[in-house]
Amino acid sequence: MKVLVIPEDPTYNGYILKPLVERMLEEVGKPNASVQVLTNPRAQGYPMVKALMPDIAERYKHMDLLLFIPDQDCEDKAAELIGLEQVATDNGAKLLACAAVQEVEAWLLAGHVSKLPKSWSIMREECSLKEVYFQPFLAAHGDKSAGGGRERLMRETLRHYDGLLMRCPELRELQERIRTVIVR
Repeated sequence: MKVLVIPEDPTYNGYILKPLVERMLEEVGKPNASVQVLTNPRAQGYPMVKALMPDIAERYKHMDLLLFIPDQDCEDKAAELIGLEQVATDNGAKLLACAAVQEVEAWLLAGHVSKLPKSWSIMREECSLKEVYFQPFLAAHGDKSAGGGRERLMRETLRHYDGLLMRCPELRELQERIRTVIVR
């Protein structure tokens, strides 16, 4: 199985999303799936990815599954994401979209709640979670690797996968949607 992960910006989000999607695929019975993070075209930001979606779907329709994973940013993007899934379908691709509440970085933080300065529920509601909580966390716990420690920290989060799904129900829903697509 070949899966393409489409982040808002692959520069840093890829270090979080690739291990996460690999784990999800393992959980749904596809441990040997090939997961690639979109770098061409190099999209930067939700509006750019939305505009490029027809081209991305056409270019990558040979993949078994495309996963668009933007930040929610305290906006209700559900209708737009459903529309983007339809755009992909119209271009011959299978796309599932899931917005990270509030940002992809929250998923990494969900595995490190004992190191966080506030309760999980307060932090998760913060619209600027990346700037307010994640960047200080990364400064304290990251490293000098290419992703600043994001991949290592995400892999630590994935050791407590059930806790991640409990704290981030949108991930449980995405996993079930992936399972449904695979069963077909």
